[in-house]
Amino acid sequence: MTSVTIRRGDRRISPVFLGILAVTAVAGWAAWTGFHPIPARPGLSVFLFVTAAWVVSLCLHEYGHARTALHSGDVTVGAKGYLTLNPLKYTHAVLSILLPLLFLIMGGIGLPGGAVFIERGRIRGRWRHSLVSAAGPLTNALFAVVCTAPFWLDALDGVPREFRFALAFLALLQVTATILNSLPVPGLDGYGVIEPWLSQGVKRQVQSIAPFGVLLVFALLFLPSVGTAFFDMIHAILGHLGVGYLDQACGGNLYRFWESPSASCTVSR
Repeated sequence: MTSVTIRRGDRRISPVFLGILAVTAVAGWAAWTGFHPIPARPGLSVFLFVTAAWVVSLCLHEYGHARTALHSGDVTVGAKGYLTLNPLKYTHAVLSILLPLLFLIMGGIGLPGGAVFIERGRIRGRWRHSLVSAAGPLTNALFAVVCTAPFWLDALDGVPREFRFALAFLALLQVTATILNSLPVPGLDGYGVIEPWLSQGVKRQVQSIAPFGVLLVFALLFLPSVGTAFFDMIHAILGHLGVGYLDQACGGNLYRFWESPSASCTVSR
């Protein structure tokens, strides 16, 4: 096996990621202060904040996979740029950007769309393989905890409604991403967790349906009964974390800034 050296530049945080962080900060400031670039569309700052923060979480999700793989034996992730948090290293123009944004706009579903290619042959031990796959959803779960912290810590005094709504909707996206990615379906991280423990016969059978696993999940979500049950579960989880349904709904309403804001979600200064 050829050895690979991790250079300092392979770990340096990408300027692209820092730029996305800057957009998140500026848009978050706008949502906090009520600064509206387009007065007739007060949700624009929420849209920019949530979208930029979502890309940040996507980068952290994939970084979690890569960093865990590095410590598990795949030292090639550095040369591939996976340790720089650069979303361009994780993305595919359609699968990683357009498709997740489409699902986000259509239904408020958090769909991580990036990908890191792990050289599994360098990783020894089934537990390590499982942990590499689990690192992504665990990162989303941690992000959700951070977003909901002001709610379950009862620390919302002084937090503007617009920013609170944005945090609630961002938390909803992180919870949906955690749940969906944890499903034991080929193409999702949940399957990657259990795959090392399956027999070779089962793996071969699964390979034939693997390309359609993710499509099947999202097709099912568009069935009214399945979609309703799924989002009821998401709302219940967020409710236990102190995030009320109104905050979640208003966050989604303001995010879709091209629509007229609901009267109950109107922000005033």
